[in-house]
Amino acid sequence: MKCVGIESTAHTFSCSVVDDEGEILSEVREMYKTKDWGIVPNKCAEFLKEVKERIIYEAIKDFKKIDLVAFSQGPGMPLSLWVGLHAARELAEKYKVPLIGVNHLISHLEIGKMLCKAKDPIYILATGANTQIIGYEGGKYRIFGECLTIGLGNALDKFGRELGIGFPAGPKIETLAKKGSYVELPYVVKGMDVEFSGIITKAIQLYKKGTKKEDLCYSLQETVFAMLTEVAERALAHTEKKELLLIGGVAANKRLISMLEVMCKERKCKFEVVPMKWSGDQAAMIAWNGILDFKKEERGLDLKKLEIMPRWRVDD
Repeated sequence: MKCVGIESTAHTFSCSVVDDEGEILSEVREMYKTKDWGIVPNKCAEFLKEVKERIIYEAIKDFKKIDLVAFSQGPGMPLSLWVGLHAARELAEKYKVPLIGVNHLISHLEIGKMLCKAKDPIYILATGANTQIIGYEGGKYRIFGECLTIGLGNALDKFGRELGIGFPAGPKIETLAKKGSYVELPYVVKGMDVEFSGIITKAIQLYKKGTKKEDLCYSLQETVFAMLTEVAERALAHTEKKELLLIGGVAANKRLISMLEVMCKERKCKFEVVPMKWSGDQAAMIAWNGILDFKKEERGLDLKKLEIMPRWRVDD
């Protein structure tokens, strides 16, 4: 079985072909970027519309037979989600194959599990809008802890806008942090949940008062990554699982990885990071999850009654 995946939950439009053995046969993507700001929803949607046909063509041009089409049905930005839905429906009608909508976040988990050959891990999912500690228990994915207001990636981007370093801000913050020293910022862990909003507010206040941006980038990373490490360790202790899997765009950060490596070594726990190419938003994960869901359900969506699910949670 070959499945075409379409990803368009936020800033990236991607198309991929994956087979039911888990082989990624093609994957093409393009990302909306700005020099000074984050995502402007309507401009981002227009960008996705402009690039979608070229990306789809490049991804599927070598395949004569397609068995299934999958798309990100949610969660995500509504305007971006609609672009992917319409593109996926057109493909399903063209090839006369079933269409299935999948949960974007669970797709991150499933491709990470497949690529890292993990059996039953605790997941740290750290994307732009989502920061969650997740495990599979009792036949479903369950969230053990999450961000209470703003996701980690979006929090870093918010601070990056204040610094004027563009979008996405995470990689530039990581670079600046290498030249910084520690200044105290709030550390907010509430049970198993984390809160980043107040930390960003404090960092912005300090920046406006003249604190060096390098010091604030260093301190921001040290604080928020320590918070994530704490709640991840607590989830491992609670579930008695022996694997930790880091997924999402923030998984590229070397400092976060080093903190988690130390914690897992002390707990004698296997630690894996999803390869950078597949940790951010891309369509290979959508196609793979589409295959898994279709094999379980063996039915597609009604093409006349398609809808998006912008607030679709992992534990729904």
